[in-house]
Amino acid sequence: MGRKAGTLYINPKKFGNLQKPCMREMISFLSCLSLSQGNDVKCTRQKSQLSACMEAQTGNKRKPWGSINYHLQRLNRARK
Repeated sequence: MGRKAGTLYINPKKFGNLQKPCMREMISFLSCLSLSQGNDVKCTRQKSQLSACMEAQTGNKRKPWGSINYHLQRLNRARK
């Protein structure tokens, strides 16, 4: 179950987005959980902020024109 030898492939994780968009909200939620001994009822404000940040990020994840690997394979097929 691997890639065929000789095909074009770019690792998207290597060249992907290097910023971590919801890190501040995640840290505040985890610190609240640690202070309240794992009781998430006391951390509803931090939990809602983290959920809102994660919901805002899901729309930006998928690019409408496809991945770079799709286009590399398409161009490689057209070349043959």
